[in-house]
Amino acid sequence: MSASSSTVAPAAGGAGEEGAGAAAAQPQQAGPVERCKGVNGLEKVVLREVRGSSAEVYLHGGHVTSWKDEHGEELLFVSNKAIFKPPKAIRGGIPICFPQFSNFGNLEPHGFARNRTWSTEDDPPPFPVPTSNKAYVDLILKSTEEDLKIWPHSFEFRLRVALGPGGDLMLTSRIRNTNADGKPFSFTFAYHTYFSISDISEVRVEGLETLDYLDNLQERNRFTEQGDAIVFESELDRIYLGTPSKIAIIDHEKKRTFVVRKGGLPDAVVWNPWDKKAKAMSDFGDDEYKRMVCVEAAAIDKQITLKPGEEWTGKLELSAVPSSYYSGQLDPDRVLQDSNVPEDSIS
Repeated sequence: MSASSSTVAPAAGGAGEEGAGAAAAQPQQAGPVERCKGVNGLEKVVLREVRGSSAEVYLHGGHVTSWKDEHGEELLFVSNKAIFKPPKAIRGGIPICFPQFSNFGNLEPHGFARNRTWSTEDDPPPFPVPTSNKAYVDLILKSTEEDLKIWPHSFEFRLRVALGPGGDLMLTSRIRNTNADGKPFSFTFAYHTYFSISDISEVRVEGLETLDYLDNLQERNRFTEQGDAIVFESELDRIYLGTPSKIAIIDHEKKRTFVVRKGGLPDAVVWNPWDKKAKAMSDFGDDEYKRMVCVEAAAIDKQITLKPGEEWTGKLELSAVPSSYYSGQLDPDRVLQDSNVPEDSIS
C-alpha cells in the first residue's frame, strides 16, 4: 500500500477481537484499519496486524492509547483515572508534546497538540519510503485561530502511526512551517511514552550511561550519569542529552525488553513520579507509579527551528522482545524500519 493511498479503510466486519482461526470462522473480520467510537464516544482508529498485534489512536490529541502484542497483552500504560474529556489530555499512552516540552516556554506545559482534535488525512504527501504494511493511519493537525493567539505561527503537523509486521509500533511526525509572513519558528518536542511494566523496582534503563542530563528535580542543573544503568528508588525526572538512537527498558520480572529506536530526536526524558507526586495528580492512581515508566524520545535542549516551507521529521519505533534476545547486542546496526532519519532531519 503506497503512502498516498487511502489510510482509513472501513472495517470489513465487526469490531470484535480476532481469535485463532477467526479468518476461517468469520470471513467478515475487522480490517487492518477501523474507525470507531472509544471512551465517552470519542473517535478513535484501531490498527490490527495479521499476527494479532494492535494499536489504538484517539483523534483527540493524535494520541496512541493502546499497543498490544500478538497475545493481546497491553504494552502501554494508561491510568485508570485518565480523563477522556477534551480538552483535557489523556494520562498515559503516547501524548505528543508540541510546540513546547514541559515549561520550556510560555505556553501551557507540554504545548497544545495533545489537547486538540486531529483529523485523518487520506492523501498525505508521500514518504521517502512507503509504509509496507496496511495497518497505519495518517493524522493531521493545522494551526487554528485559537492556536495563533497563543502561538503566532502557522504550521502543519502530520503524524503517521503504523504497526509493523512483527508488531512494532512506529510513529512518524512531520512538522512544516506554513507561515506566510516569511518568519521562522522554533519548538521543542517529545513523544511522552508511558510503558507498562511489572514493577518499577524491577526495571532498568540501558543506553544512557555516561551521558550528561538535566535534573528537573534540581533546578535543571547538569550532571553526568554515573551508573551502568538507570534504576528507580525514588522520584526521577531527567532530560538526557545527545542520546544514542537506541535505548532499552529491561523488565526483569516480565523478562521483557522494550527497545526504543528514534531519529531526529537527540534527547531522552526518563520519568517516574513516585508516591508523593502520584497522589498529587488527580488523573493518576496513588500506586500506579509502580506499573509505569516514561522514556521519551525528545528534542528539548536545542530547539528545532524551521524557516517557511521547511519540514522537520521525528521518528519513534518501539519493539517488545523477550529479554533473553536482548544482551546489549540486539541488531546494533539496524536502522528505523521505514527510513533512516538523520539527526539533521530538516528538509
